[in-house]
Amino acid sequence: MQTQGEAVSERFDTPSTRFLSAHGIAYVMHDYEYVSEPGKVGLHAAAGIGMEQGHVFKTLLAEIDKKQVVCAAIPVHHRVDLNRLAALFGGKKARMLPPDRAEALTGFQVGGISPFGGHATLPVVFDSSLSGLDRLYINGGGRGLVVELAPEDALRCVQGVLAEISTPPG
Repeated sequence: MQTQGEAVSERFDTPSTRFLSAHGIAYVMHDYEYVSEPGKVGLHAAAGIGMEQGHVFKTLLAEIDKKQVVCAAIPVHHRVDLNRLAALFGGKKARMLPPDRAEALTGFQVGGISPFGGHATLPVVFDSSLSGLDRLYINGGGRGLVVELAPEDALRCVQGVLAEISTPPG
C-alpha cells in the first residue's frame, strides 16, 4: 500500500495517482491479481482487496443521446440505470460506450478506467450509495489497482455529483 505522503513506486505511478497528488488528495493504493472476466472485473477487485462489494465502485462510460459522454461510478455488484443516467443529463437515451472509444477517450485500458486523471475531463456521477460510506475504493488507473480515498475528496476533485443511478442485483 502507498499513501500520498510516501514515495510512490513506479507500479503505482498512474495518471490517477498523479491527478490525486496534484489535487492534494490523501489516498492509499491497493493491488490485486487482475482477472479479465467481462461483467465481473469489479467483483474480482472487491474480492482481491478483501472489501465488501458495496464499498468498491466500478467506473463506466456512457454516451447520452449520442452527444455527451459521462462517467458513472457505481458499486461493483450493481447495474447502471441508463434511463436515470440519461435523464440526469437532460437526455432521452444513454448507452454504454464501446471499449475502444472508452480507451481512446480516457487513455486507460478497459478494466483500469478511473474517474481521476483521464485524457478527457468528463462529468462524473457517483451513485448515491456513496453518501453512506466512510471510504471509497475505485479503480486507480491501471488493471489490478484500486485507490482508497474519502468519498468527499473523490467528489470534490472531479466536481462530481451524487445521484441514484444504479440498481442492485436481482
